[in-house]
Amino acid sequence: MHGPASPGWLLVALCAATGAYCLLRMRSTVEEQRRAAGGEALMGFGMAAMAVPATAFTPPPWAWPAYAVVFGAAALHALWAARAGAHHLHHLVGASAMVYMAVVMAASPGHHPASGGAGIPLLTGALLLYFTGYVLLSGLRLVPVPVAAGGAAGAWRDRPELARACRLSMGIGMVAMLLTL
Repeated sequence: MHGPASPGWLLVALCAATGAYCLLRMRSTVEEQRRAAGGEALMGFGMAAMAVPATAFTPPPWAWPAYAVVFGAAALHALWAARAGAHHLHHLVGASAMVYMAVVMAASPGHHPASGGAGIPLLTGALLLYFTGYVLLSGLRLVPVPVAAGGAAGAWRDRPELARACRLSMGIGMVAMLLTL
């Protein structure tokens, strides 16, 4: 992404840690938890890869179209899963936002897309509004939930408040990434 290196590396660390925890959640005994964790792990690691500062690594020209294809497939999967429940619509919006950012980055690899006085494009503004609202609501919902006594391994992968914190951090990361467009 375009922007200063230090916040970029912090965003990489945040998204990679979130993706790693989501991989751990994929070992949950709750089937719905496992399904959601897989998509969230993909999103976390994809956001980490996209957030690597351009001063540290310039991706090859094929990388951005590849991101668009991967997250386009994730968006189609989320659209299909939305038939079972509306909570999958957030994954659809997130994956679509990743496709949008990959397309913008492919179109402007060496310069800031908003330069030239064009301002914030309408779609970027709409995505910023959505994810800002999502972050605010997620923050309000992040209230500790009592955990039933269990094994140490189960405690880490089945903690609902940790899953909410991961979703919150990915939402914050998405806002940060959209602001750099």
